[in-house]
Amino acid sequence: MLKVDMNKFCSYELDEIKVSNFIFIIFGGMGDLSTKKIIPSLFNLFKRNKLKKTFEIILHGKTKRSNEMCYEVIKKNILKEDKEEFDVELFEKFYKNISYYDENIEEPEKCKILKSIVDKFNNSSEEENQIIFYLAVPPDLVLKILKIIENTKICKKGINKKIVMEKPFGTDYNSAKKLNKELMKNFKENEVYRMDHYLGKETVQNILFFRFGNLILEPIWKREYIDHVQITISETIGIENRGEFYDKNGIIKDIIQNHMLQILSIICMEYPINFSSNSIRDEKLKIFKSIKKIEKKDIEKNIVLGQYGNGKILGENVVGYLEEKKIPQDSKTATFFAGKIFIENWRWSGVPFYLRAGKRLKEKLTEIVIIFKNPPLNLFGNNCSKIFPNRVIFTIQPEEKIEISMNVKYPGDKNYPHPIKLTFDYSNLNSKIHLNAYERLILDILKGDLTLFTREDEVESMWEIVAPIIEASEGSIQIQEYSSGSWGVKESELLIENDERRWSRHEDN
Repeated sequence: MLKVDMNKFCSYELDEIKVSNFIFIIFGGMGDLSTKKIIPSLFNLFKRNKLKKTFEIILHGKTKRSNEMCYEVIKKNILKEDKEEFDVELFEKFYKNISYYDENIEEPEKCKILKSIVDKFNNSSEEENQIIFYLAVPPDLVLKILKIIENTKICKKGINKKIVMEKPFGTDYNSAKKLNKELMKNFKENEVYRMDHYLGKETVQNILFFRFGNLILEPIWKREYIDHVQITISETIGIENRGEFYDKNGIIKDIIQNHMLQILSIICMEYPINFSSNSIRDEKLKIFKSIKKIEKKDIEKNIVLGQYGNGKILGENVVGYLEEKKIPQDSKTATFFAGKIFIENWRWSGVPFYLRAGKRLKEKLTEIVIIFKNPPLNLFGNNCSKIFPNRVIFTIQPEEKIEISMNVKYPGDKNYPHPIKLTFDYSNLNSKIHLNAYERLILDILKGDLTLFTREDEVESMWEIVAPIIEASEGSIQIQEYSSGSWGVKESELLIENDERRWSRHEDN
């Protein structure tokens, strides 16, 4: 057997961060996103010895908290993920770089603390100082925080500055365009990092390597050979404690406009001229521009929306959406989406893309299934009249893996087809450098790599795509109830079965 020493080809080490000092300011610093995702990710990078230079983490909020309170909350959340290997001394060394300040964000003109911090940092002798503003706050606070940042006067100086924006970026096309305009007053486009954590997941990134690093696939990655594509983002959880936020957004703004369309663009994009951030984002934008506009007359035929009722998840009774906290009894917000769209370009013309996402569904599952056409002739007799189509399956959660399904002959004297799977599972790598989505994206922010972040024109194009669906969800299209623990609205099955296809499930993969 041929053995290949991969060390001759690649060095599997994380890059060093080529900066001297940086200050990382998190607005909403003691919120769930910050304490459960951002700070633990910074700590893990510190633990890996990737934050070697001088750094400071400023937590900015509007509630008075003692240093001891902050310490305990942050330590508790890190312990949840790292009980066995938690190093108290290392954590305390890391925590010495953290400070918390409270101000009334509702009155930006009176917020002075941040300005004094920025001034002190800006006056240091280092020439390569870097400052990151991370907005881990609800959308209604974004413009106020932009005003606080503007008041620091930092944006008028030549310092290396960056701003990180969490989704949702705006609430529709017009608000996104307005927000982009506000950002450009004080930041350049290459200083804006619009965060979509799905793009930080290894399997999503691996789609590009899988497609463009294997010439065996490129000739068949097109309409002549691919029958259809399915993308599923299924959650078993409900809206948790986000009732007020979720009811203003729903599944379309929370999942479809960003996560789903970003995944779709990576699956379908053409070769970039190189692997630079703008080359990749240019090709993704072309896909957004090629998605066939969803006309009003096609909405009810190609789109299904639903709202979860009560039911059982993992054997436990759960309440319906209208019984959740802070949800109006007459709410028409959709928690389930199923739709069929088309991409009108040379590669994908005529190939249907079935998209499905929802809360309180049967499984926690995010996967992309590329289903190929069957051979044009049945050469194996009646026994093979229903030969299993080849598939490529990218699973993003609950585990990260890639599967290729193929057909072989089952042993015996008859021509019975037998589907097999060729599987690559990340858990088999025993990698010591695996980064979770937030670790990878934060590392890219510090390095200045924009590849996995959404550009201004991408955001606006994605809002244009979903605009007709949002409009229909607020009036013409019926929001149907489905049972928690099911696969959503029954009509979503008909959406695909009418095309003589069916939704993919783990059990029939």
